[in-house]
Amino acid sequence: MTLTRPALFSYGAFGLPLAMVALPLYVYIPQFYAEKFGLSLSVIGAALLLMRLLDASFDPLIGLALDRIRTRHRYRKAILLATLPLTFGFIALFRPPALDSAQVLPWFAAASVTVYAGFSLATISYQSWGAALTQALTQRARLSAAREGCGLIGVILAAILPPLYGMDTLCWLFVASLLLSLLPLLLWSPRPQRRPENLPAPGLRSWLSPFHNQRFRWLLAAFMLNGIAAAIPATLFLFFAKDRLQLGDQAGLFLVLYFAAAALSMPLWVALAKRHGEARVWMAAMLLTLLAFVWIVQLPAAALWSFGLICMLTGAALGADLVLPAALLAAVIANAGHSGQREGSYFGLWNCGSKLNLALAAGVALPLLDWLGYRPGTTSVDGIAALVLIYAALPCLLKLLALLVLWRAPLTDI
Repeated sequence: MTLTRPALFSYGAFGLPLAMVALPLYVYIPQFYAEKFGLSLSVIGAALLLMRLLDASFDPLIGLALDRIRTRHRYRKAILLATLPLTFGFIALFRPPALDSAQVLPWFAAASVTVYAGFSLATISYQSWGAALTQALTQRARLSAAREGCGLIGVILAAILPPLYGMDTLCWLFVASLLLSLLPLLLWSPRPQRRPENLPAPGLRSWLSPFHNQRFRWLLAAFMLNGIAAAIPATLFLFFAKDRLQLGDQAGLFLVLYFAAAALSMPLWVALAKRHGEARVWMAAMLLTLLAFVWIVQLPAAALWSFGLICMLTGAALGADLVLPAALLAAVIANAGHSGQREGSYFGLWNCGSKLNLALAAGVALPLLDWLGYRPGTTSVDGIAALVLIYAALPCLLKLLALLVLWRAPLTDI
């Protein structure tokens, strides 16, 4: 299937509201609840770890359920179902009522579980829909770029609006963008083919069947190591900008530079992937990020221009992280002969892995920082040293491991 630009836009636009939810969920929560309600980083980290592990455990089952439905409209119906918990959970999380100290944690947990449930169902359905549309080398990176490019617009809005206008504005803009992007997705986006009637529906045990695919195992390992390396600095970004660099007032600007560079780099990564293959190009992007993070370790306070350049370089590499792994997964599914049959199972496990990355980033990095003596707003030399170690040095090690795994993986021939 050759995808026209209107078709790419109709499908890709829904990535904007999903990304507008994702950035606050994974970046703003620790600082928001630490500053607004005084929760300790250890409590926030433990709560996020437990809730994200619970959330991730359901993703493979969501994917399996989607695979068992034969209708062509299964992804559309699932996305519609997901919009209610997604919307109400997000608003409850970032527009909480007046709460006493005993009510904060239960409210935080209930709102988080609700928004995560809607986000999981919507994301798995949306990504599976895209993978079912095309497996052609010339098309799959374009499709991922359309989805992630619109997503980056949502991320940039989520980075700009809260510092300027507060979280309330972001919440209502998210609702408006969700409604506006649903229309082209549901009415004009291409539909995947109906699942063949003569194929048996996958049973409950088949949710682990993607692990029988060697290429998927290698790809998932590289994706998770790379994802943890990216999730740790994302979780700690606001703390690092404020306390290490003394540039807290410019944090929103740095986020905009980071995500704008990612958006602008996507056409380059797509063009390079067509010529050299997604796996090789992704390795080059990992190397770029690794070199930039080595530089971060040595940054002094108030290094405005240097950190801005680092944000642009790592943002450009993020463009590859957003486009190429999903394109590779579509290729792995097609290579295994599972196109039109098992996309839900693959993306259920894929999203489970992605959420485990985020759970580990919050559940390990935040309590570890607390244990090492870092406190938000600190000027302690030991506390700042701990922040630099966890924010930059640890991701360097994980990124190097991801690069080595991808270099060994049998993914350059698909």
